[in-house]
Amino acid sequence: MNIIHVIILAIIEGITEFLPVSSTGHMIVASSLMGIAADPFVKLFTIAIQLGAILSVVVLYYKRFLQSVNFYVKLLVAFIPAAIFGVLFSKKIDALLESALTVGITLFVGGIILLFVDKWFNKPTVKAEKDINYFTALKIGFFQCLAMIPGTSRSAATIVGGMSQKLTRTAAAEFSFFLAVPTMFAATAKKLYDFHKEGHIFTGEEIKLLAIGNVIAFIVAMLAIKTFITFLERKGFVIFGWYRIVVGAVIIGLILTGHQLQTI
Repeated sequence: MNIIHVIILAIIEGITEFLPVSSTGHMIVASSLMGIAADPFVKLFTIAIQLGAILSVVVLYYKRFLQSVNFYVKLLVAFIPAAIFGVLFSKKIDALLESALTVGITLFVGGIILLFVDKWFNKPTVKAEKDINYFTALKIGFFQCLAMIPGTSRSAATIVGGMSQKLTRTAAAEFSFFLAVPTMFAATAKKLYDFHKEGHIFTGEEIKLLAIGNVIAFIVAMLAIKTFITFLERKGFVIFGWYRIVVGAVIIGLILTGHQLQTI
């Protein structure tokens, strides 16, 4: 992995992490096209640059993170299902991550679902995070567990989950962003722990690449979040549905025609 790879992957992470299009799917396609070897550091890098994306949410919504303890309790409640499922099914999740075909199929099917969610959930009553109760937060947390299937998109799962609980599109998207903070922090911490446990030690060059990746992911994610919220309020999910269908079809097509897409 070189500096050009880092810049490209960080931009992809910043754009796709909070959009309902699956950052995993895009990382697989990009890394395969660039011929990046899936060594332990590369696998760590694709997770660790989420820290930059996390910081963008905290900076953009810092007032929300200072408002009350109740806010953090809701995030904890919503985070618990993913934490439990992650521990119980970690080996199966890792196995799924090795399948580019799973990513392609999930992207495609998820895209079809996104074509209809605006019509299915068109009578929202919950307009802000403060109106979300603990039970609703928990149910959204269970939807987040669907994102353990690669290609689903954590953002898509939690936003659709929120809308199914009568949240507006904007409220569901913002709660999805907030929930990303503990979820992505936990995923990054686990990956760093596993990296260390396996006996790997960071080189000076790897630390530099991680730092650059996180800075770029932070800047791009800030722009992506602002743009996404504005677009979502005006247009809804249909364009993201069609986009997922196209990307999923491309991945499936490449695999069926004999191309080897390496996982990350």
